Amino acid sequence: MPIPTPFHPRTAPLCTSLYWKEWAGYHAVRSFDTTFEREYFAFRHAAGLIDVTPLYKYAIRGKDAGRFLSYVLVKDVTRLGVGRVTYLCWCDARGHVLDDGTVTRWDDAHYRLTSADPSYHWLLRHARGFDVEIEDESSEICALALQGPRARAILSAAAGSDVEGLRFFGAMRAKIGKAPVEITRTGYTGDLGYEVWTANQHALELWDALVEAGAPHGLLPAALDAMDVTRIEAGFILNGVDYTSARRAVIPRQRSSPYEIGLGWSVQLDRDPFIGQAALQKEKREGSRWAIVGLECDWDELEALYGSFDLPPGIPTHAWRESIPIYSGAVQAGYATSGAFSPTLKRQLVIATMEAAYAKTGTELRMEWTVEHQRHAVRAIVTDRPFFDPERKRSTPKIAQGAGA
Repeated sequence: MPIPTPFHPRTAPLCTSLYWKEWAGYHAVRSFDTTFEREYFAFRHAAGLIDVTPLYKYAIRGKDAGRFLSYVLVKDVTRLGVGRVTYLCWCDARGHVLDDGTVTRWDDAHYRLTSADPSYHWLLRHARGFDVEIEDESSEICALALQGPRARAILSAAAGSDVEGLRFFGAMRAKIGKAPVEITRTGYTGDLGYEVWTANQHALELWDALVEAGAPHGLLPAALDAMDVTRIEAGFILNGVDYTSARRAVIPRQRSSPYEIGLGWSVQLDRDPFIGQAALQKEKREGSRWAIVGLECDWDELEALYGSFDLPPGIPTHAWRESIPIYSGAVQAGYATSGAFSPTLKRQLVIATMEAAYAKTGTELRMEWTVEHQRHAVRAIVTDRPFFDPERKRSTPKIAQGAGA
């Protein structure tokens, strides 16, 4: 049975929709209102505050912490600077992805790994021979994601002006009120944003301080349904939706490599041995069968299709997560895994897995679309991801950069 997060005393009274779901064993709000639109527009035009405590969190400490993580992950994190964060994935010995997440380096011998699935046993299994200690902090540390164009101003008001100089994928320690916090400039909305981490006993103080600081800026509590639309606009993949963890795959064709799910850029092959290296080197030489791409559905065709039934376009407002065939002529070239209508871009966006031959940007395909219980197909164009990529996501005020980021 799901348990409440440390922020539950604040989020539960606000959840007038009573719309909850289970996330990694916790109660998680899907939308505070009966619809999620207010929360979505807060993310894109002001700021949204979302409880991301259910992420799994592992502290890796010790003389060999960096060397150990570089062995179990696809990237050499010994090169990661102190106070920096990186996004990556990790694989089994066959080069198939187990999960994706972030690594933060807090000092020379202290890293934090976050993941979507439980990874403690897997980390321990490979720790033999390394001078490391691995601690599962998942139930001890809570986290809030503060996302949106006003996020920097809000966090600066709550934690001090030093936050203004925090670079994209940077990390710092601070205090919000009396609560010691760790701040990373990361998030899952594709916008300017931060994640704020603290011990459970400081949860309510952290929530209250951010809500107070955010009041003049239009801050709203936000939840998973709104974030799901923003992550599709950002072109971000989701474990268990856009790919299947090799740990959960039932048959070989359900497994994927980093190259096949768009994370090949995170793989550093030419270095000391790491798990999956030989298989990934072979795939790099020979090429991949599959590729994750962005698609944009032709709105005029969608409108005409519904119009042929004397209907207005019946496009879901929520993000959807289902497998939908995609064709090139009479040949199935791949399948969509998730999508959403973007209120910001006014486009129907899709994340899909395609055979590599059909993955080139600009390729014209047909995506199955059902109207009135009849299957049809509409034009879909392979499009670069991210679909939405505002400059503010990476930018840092010049005055703060001059102060020494």
